[in-house]
Amino acid sequence: MTVEQIPSVAEPPGAARSAVPVRAAGRPGPSMTARRHRAFYLFTSPWIIGFLLLTIVPMAYALWLSFTTFDGISPNWRYVGVDNYSELFSDGQTWDALGRTGLFALTSVPLSIIAGLGLAVLVNRPLKARGLFRTLLYLPAVVPPVGAGIAFKQLFDQNSGAANGVLNIFGIDALGWLNDPYARYVLLMTVLWGAGNIMIISLAGLQDVPRELHEAARIDGASAWRTFRSITVPLLSPVLLFQTVTGMIASVQTIMPLLLSPDGTTAGVTAIAHSNYMYMMHVFAEYFALGRYGYASALLWVLFVLILIATGLIFRFTSGVVFYNVDPEAKK
Repeated sequence: MTVEQIPSVAEPPGAARSAVPVRAAGRPGPSMTARRHRAFYLFTSPWIIGFLLLTIVPMAYALWLSFTTFDGISPNWRYVGVDNYSELFSDGQTWDALGRTGLFALTSVPLSIIAGLGLAVLVNRPLKARGLFRTLLYLPAVVPPVGAGIAFKQLFDQNSGAANGVLNIFGIDALGWLNDPYARYVLLMTVLWGAGNIMIISLAGLQDVPRELHEAARIDGASAWRTFRSITVPLLSPVLLFQTVTGMIASVQTIMPLLLSPDGTTAGVTAIAHSNYMYMMHVFAEYFALGRYGYASALLWVLFVLILIATGLIFRFTSGVVFYNVDPEAKK
């Protein structure tokens, strides 16, 4: 049995060859996995570049500064090793500021979570104009911190503030709200004023709780409080854990006391009430008031390590009380 040879068609004279490359036979193209990897790195490259340039590089630079006496201006700086860290651990003012910051975090974070969760429970009920109430309660959370600080400073100003104006109506003398011992309460009020952010996250968690569980508890005769405590809170525990960690990190880095200082300028760190002189206020003073960039950088790196330790402890001690619908440790 013979195979017929198909005659090739001769190309006409002067015809140009095609410039389209032909893939060699047997060489496969890029796999689907490789294309997905390329797409992933392409779309995440802006974040990766920003993270490297705006986070990793500044942190590395601050770490290097923490071993020097650099003051931000003079070229006459020198390498001092761990002297800045040695001074830090023997600086009583640093430890006092750290203690006040820890106390503020232990107070403000639970209050913010409770306030946000309470508001979420209220606006989750079938009320009229529920969307309007949600918007109004969330609105303070989108106000820039600088604007919120200025507003509260004007509100609690000793001479012209509305708070003292209300007290004067009842015959009460004006109070120095921005000074001790009232300054800490004003700071807490500014934190609670922005609880709408926590409310929105808690509201999303509440709407994810299965209604069947609440109906079953109601049929069994459980009260509203028992249902909330035994069903709603355990199912919200991952959300509450997230709010605890992020709230802790935000509270120890608060800069609001500077905006509430009676001085009203960036140099007003010296006029901040003693009860509001937090750790970041101490860092700010070392950086911009005293020009000790090396020592202030050491303060920041110690704070970074303390935040890591505190976050690890929170995860460690809440591992047995946080309920996940899917086991986070389960392997795919």
